[in-house]
Amino acid sequence: MSLADRLRRALDESALSDVIRLAGDDRGVPFAGEATLMPAAVLMAVTDREEPGVLLTLRNAALRRHAGQVAFPGGRIDPEDDGPIAAALREAEEEIGLPVSAVEVIGAVEPYRTVTGFDVTPVIGVVPPDLVLSPHAAEVAAVFEAPLLHLLEPANFVERTIVHEGRERRYFELMWHEYRIWGATAAMILNIGRRLAGRL
Repeated sequence: MSLADRLRRALDESALSDVIRLAGDDRGVPFAGEATLMPAAVLMAVTDREEPGVLLTLRNAALRRHAGQVAFPGGRIDPEDDGPIAAALREAEEEIGLPVSAVEVIGAVEPYRTVTGFDVTPVIGVVPPDLVLSPHAAEVAAVFEAPLLHLLEPANFVERTIVHEGRERRYFELMWHEYRIWGATAAMILNIGRRLAGRL
């Protein structure tokens, strides 16, 4: 069975019962409501190799939002986008030069709400290994691949706290070599891992 088929089966057979809504700290942070959310989408591109990986970006340190952080390629859903899948594919092509035609879309999973007011839909897709990518330098400092199984292992996550604007907030973090994956990206990976655990 192909990797794409295994991922589809895993998502079809699973149901997420414990969605993390607010960057891991939804238990103590008030949520303003649906009307205030900005729709967005990200692409979790899984490389089709014997030991699959996931493409991640290191954001440019000069960006206004989330500078220098690890993230999936993605962004706001524009009015001309035909939904979150189209937006995630467009953003991945713009940010890292990933051709839309190279992505076998598996599907979208539960949206993730951030404390910064975004309703983010993660889209899972399978891509060929070792693609030659061309990151948009103004947005992306680096593109790297982390092993899928490493990202899906709950024991690799640590829950930490930070005081932000006078309030203690909690977030998840995991490491891959020198890359610190935390906040919204880590929480989305953790959510997806709960769907895929033991099914691949």
